[in-house]
Amino acid sequence: MESNEERSLLLLKPDAVRRGLIGEIVQRFEQREFTICAMKMIHAGKEQMRAHYAANANNPEWLSRVGQNTIEAFRENGKDPKAELGTDDVLEVGKLGIEWLVSFMTTGPLVAIVVKGPDAVAMVRKIIGSTMPSKADIGSIRGDYSIDSPVIATLEKRTVQNLIHASGSREEAEFEVGHWFTKEELCR
Repeated sequence: MESNEERSLLLLKPDAVRRGLIGEIVQRFEQREFTICAMKMIHAGKEQMRAHYAANANNPEWLSRVGQNTIEAFRENGKDPKAELGTDDVLEVGKLGIEWLVSFMTTGPLVAIVVKGPDAVAMVRKIIGSTMPSKADIGSIRGDYSIDSPVIATLEKRTVQNLIHASGSREEAEFEVGHWFTKEELCR
């Protein structure tokens, strides 16, 4: 791999697979001249997904952000998070968020993809758009195809269904690529 190139992992989530968006999503990356280095469809188990999200599950900042957003969504809708969830501790609610995410990611097949190109991590995240579909720009994958509401998701005690996961940093990409693919499965 050239020094100016990097890799990023994409996971097309069960909602993207169920809706038949695999080809459309892959095409977006090919049109931007990213190289597809590996791709496979799998049905992930809970332990495999927990291992994938292990860094976030042990990151108090990430857990606090998820927990706080969830608590605020409950309160904005006149619900008591402690009564609904059994706790209003932001870290504990964040941990519930991880479990909701793991549960969703194991509801059906997903497609794991490794893409390579200049500034892949940052560029991929631009192409997919904001985590929250309502904040994703039109023209991004989430902005064009995802309409799930974080408020509804919270009230239903589930994660927001936003079609796709992408690595958040070079370090995260390196871990995630190794988690989902062997060296022999990677091309180019």
